[in-house]
Amino acid sequence: MTALVDSRTRPAPARPSLSHLDALEAESIHIFREVAAELERPVLMFSGGKDSIVMLRLAAKAFYPARIPFPVLQVDTGYDFPEVLATRDHYVESLGLNLHIASVEQAIADGIVTDDGHTSRNRLQIGTLLHAIEENGWTAAFGGGRRDEEKARAKERVYSHRDDFGQWDPKNQRPELWSLYNGRIHPGEHLRIFPLSNWTELNIWHYLAREGIEIPSIYYAHRRRVFERNGMLLSESPHNPLRAGEEVSERTVRFRTVGDLTLTGCVESEASTAEEVIEEIAAATLTERGATRGDDRFSEAAMEDRKKEGYF
Repeated sequence: MTALVDSRTRPAPARPSLSHLDALEAESIHIFREVAAELERPVLMFSGGKDSIVMLRLAAKAFYPARIPFPVLQVDTGYDFPEVLATRDHYVESLGLNLHIASVEQAIADGIVTDDGHTSRNRLQIGTLLHAIEENGWTAAFGGGRRDEEKARAKERVYSHRDDFGQWDPKNQRPELWSLYNGRIHPGEHLRIFPLSNWTELNIWHYLAREGIEIPSIYYAHRRRVFERNGMLLSESPHNPLRAGEEVSERTVRFRTVGDLTLTGCVESEASTAEEVIEEIAAATLTERGATRGDDRFSEAAMEDRKKEGYF
């Protein structure tokens, strides 16, 4: 007679294993679905940059075959790169998105923010964004921030509570044990949601390569007229008048991040494919914000100060 196998000694069935990239994707999709189920009026902040494009792809997967069930919002500084705006418009049209544009120029004209000639357009985005959120009654805004970008971002939860003034208190954050998120808010408050919190720049590029996602051409090597300022290479532009001693030269460069062109630097690079960019990033010792964002160099706590006021 054949002996029965003791169930306590029977080998457990093999579990399907996910790659690290698959696990990150699954976590982000879960976050999108949780917010859509829990919060009444979410919006996705979409600049046309690489992180927001990955976020858009994840949102599309989360609700497929239905359309993305919330609008997208771009805070337009007026100094954005044309290539980025063209990519934004391409995705809006191809996916049939409902695009809201919160214009810094219009906010200045309407007296919502004040252009004193010294404050950067990136900082003027704060009041512009908060006005758009209040005016449209959005209760949650998805952002593409990642914890590896900057130490202030590393302090932030996936669900980031903002009070009725749109401000963030880094000392008063909600626990997120076991990936359980608290979406309760009072009238006038809202949440910033960061589905890419646990992603790195390298993860983003591996995902872009794997999915074959189109991004603005300036993320790859190209010839550009640039000049050096404060250790960064900035683009020649009517918005960027040269200062004494600065000279323009043409170099082969690419951008690691995009934003206000008067403050966003590029790096010299020959990387013209996603695979070459991945190799370059793997050897980098500075994050993309630390290397190429002038507004993060104003002080040691520049990003945290802006975030407390209501920045992304």
